[in-house]
Amino acid sequence: MGRYVGKRLLSAIPVLFIVGIIAFVLSHLSGGDPARVVAGNDATQAQVEAIRQQMGLNQSLPIQLWQWMINIFHGNLGYSYILGEQVTPTILSHIFPTLSVALFGEAISLVVAIPLGVLAADKHGRIADKIVLAFATLTTSLPSFLAGLLLMIVFVLQLKLLPASGFVDPNEDFAGYFSHLILPGVSVATLQIAIISRMTRSSMIDALGSDYMRTASAKGLTRSRQLWVHAFKNSSIPILTIIGQSFGELIAGAIVVETVFDVPGIGQLVVNSILRRDYQMIQGIMIFVALVFIIVNLITDVLYAVVDPRIRERSF
Repeated sequence: MGRYVGKRLLSAIPVLFIVGIIAFVLSHLSGGDPARVVAGNDATQAQVEAIRQQMGLNQSLPIQLWQWMINIFHGNLGYSYILGEQVTPTILSHIFPTLSVALFGEAISLVVAIPLGVLAADKHGRIADKIVLAFATLTTSLPSFLAGLLLMIVFVLQLKLLPASGFVDPNEDFAGYFSHLILPGVSVATLQIAIISRMTRSSMIDALGSDYMRTASAKGLTRSRQLWVHAFKNSSIPILTIIGQSFGELIAGAIVVETVFDVPGIGQLVVNSILRRDYQMIQGIMIFVALVFIIVNLITDVLYAVVDPRIRERSF
């Protein structure tokens, strides 16, 4: 297994290289002068040029890109001259709120979507199946930020049950930490519920029509045991695939939802960095998010081997 994981990590290097080039090009095409932002509007042209030289912006773009890529592969995402901080610690200080929202949303989507998908497959063609499909269609067409606003109107303004915004450290107040995650978590989970429930339904319908399910029924097994022990286990690989692929979208949704609920995570850092023309921070965030995607896909592939022994024998 270690050899397989090592190969996957090595294959991630070209991906990070391409993402780095894209991040570098897009940040420099966005316009503006970071040296002028750091120096301030009242700075003289000589002061701006001195800061530009300090930031390395006076060098050609290929040289800037080469130096930045070398720093990345040494674990250094750069230095934000606007904040006066290293990029990596700054991102890490904002990652916990984002991961909290994303993981909480993922937990909600799995708890809701998988039972709904199994129910829809078991009642295929009946009213319960149609209700689940209608619910999935509704949540698919509802953007996460709009879902957040609707939830805020209902549970904050009308019912006054949950806090409207902010984030609480769980070490200080775990109940407050949990209550502040409910609305953002549900907001980012809406799309995932639709995607995962429909994939679960499709996979389960195929499994329920197989020969081994007829054998399980002939042996007198209970319906719940047929569904969860036999059918769901054998249909879990495509479900794992869609969960791994959609988790990246869930993180992106969490970044958007953070602006709605004023969560001090990566989303807030991205918005502020764009407004400040903080190239180094924007580039570092893009590399960091790409690395998260790679790790999530790697975990998904390892889980395949846990679910299907054939994959374990072939890969490991």
